[in-house]
Amino acid sequence: MNDQVEEFRSRILERRPLRLRGGGSKDFYGGPLRGEMLDTRSHSGIVGYEPSELVITARCGTPLAEIESALAARRQCIACEPPRFGAATIGGAVAAGLSGPRRATAGSLRDFVLGVTLMDGEGRELIFGGQVMKNVAGFDVSRLITGSLGTLGLILDVSLKVMPLPAAEATLRFELPQDQALDAMNRWAGQPVPLAATCWQGDVLTLRLCGAQAAITAACKSLGGERIAETEAADFWTALREQTAQFFAGDEPLWRLSLPSVTPSLDLPAPQLIDWGGAQRWLRGAVDVASLRDMAAKAGGHATLFRGGDKTGGVFSPLPPGLMEVHRRLKQSFDPYGVFNPGRLYPEL
Repeated sequence: MNDQVEEFRSRILERRPLRLRGGGSKDFYGGPLRGEMLDTRSHSGIVGYEPSELVITARCGTPLAEIESALAARRQCIACEPPRFGAATIGGAVAAGLSGPRRATAGSLRDFVLGVTLMDGEGRELIFGGQVMKNVAGFDVSRLITGSLGTLGLILDVSLKVMPLPAAEATLRFELPQDQALDAMNRWAGQPVPLAATCWQGDVLTLRLCGAQAAITAACKSLGGERIAETEAADFWTALREQTAQFFAGDEPLWRLSLPSVTPSLDLPAPQLIDWGGAQRWLRGAVDVASLRDMAAKAGGHATLFRGGDKTGGVFSPLPPGLMEVHRRLKQSFDPYGVFNPGRLYPEL
């Protein structure tokens, strides 16, 4: 594997723009793809797994499915359920920073990253964080790397905190209009209910409970609703995580709104799907970009063109000048020659 790392270093030191790519499952995400492709899949393998310590370390090109299989064999998981979208690698998953249905209750992928080894634009191997929770004094760079879309460096390996699989699960469904569903999701989030995930679409609210069997039984009794068969429920949450549900089908632009969960129903011009307790709202169809982003900003959030559509208006919401300057300085520090994924996060980077 050292030979592979040296090959990466050699490519980086040529100082030509590189497009970092693992399984290519998230090529759609972010700005235009630029530069010569650097395929990371040859640098793969789980290099450390301590089930009793709840930590796993793997090389960047390791398939996410391989990691999840190893964890499942010990009844453990990455609790935030990062999506695969096909043949995702762990390096690509961390670079994208995306999380699945349980994010609102379990935390984001960033919360599970304990440490990374990064190769910067100078070809140096930099180690940030470690393999335990309390391992950082000062700024936590390993979490900064999460979601940076490969613009700051090449992730060589990553250590993640893992969690035990829930002892029991149940999925309930309720027929509720959007305003009542949002009120219910926020109300239940403040109660002693083993809430794991929520999803509203088409006047149907689907609720996932995870925890001890006694807690699940009590919650089902107190909440009511229609209990869904285990196999059907598993298929539903997988389809939501992997965006294979009917709502996500087709070529229309897919917008992601990140908002405070208590934001009331918004008058949006296209079909919606709401999860994360109301904090994540998906919108399908062509919209006026400026109006949508203004509406999201007034609600205290932001809007991202997640997939499809015209990217000339920017994929991510524009940053204030001061925050953009911070991004520029970080890019200059880690990638002074502009090698890594130019323009993937913002055109200026």
